[in-house]
Amino acid sequence: MAWLLRGGDVLASVEVVRSPARRGIGLIGRRGIGGGLLIEPCRGIHTFGMRFAIDVAYLDRSRVVIAVARVRPFRVGLPRRRARSVLEAEAGAFERWHLAVGDALEVRE
Repeated sequence: MAWLLRGGDVLASVEVVRSPARRGIGLIGRRGIGGGLLIEPCRGIHTFGMRFAIDVAYLDRSRVVIAVARVRPFRVGLPRRRARSVLEAEAGAFERWHLAVGDALEVRE
């Protein structure tokens, strides 16, 4: 488990997923997630097989948020060309974290 930070402040715990097998599974089959899931490398997502809506932040190579979206189950989140990783959390988490485009994120593992 790792920590997601913005400006030195902890936003949430985050699970970092890098293996191809784990990236393919993501949040499928889970009933929820307490923090976030950082998938890298990744440019786009889908929510087929998911049980809940998610907030998605597309991050560039410096982990700066370049786009955010809320995606309902059984949908496809369009890939972003500049994205190098994707942060997923339960719908509503980004509002609680005040996460927005332009935020520079850090992960401490």
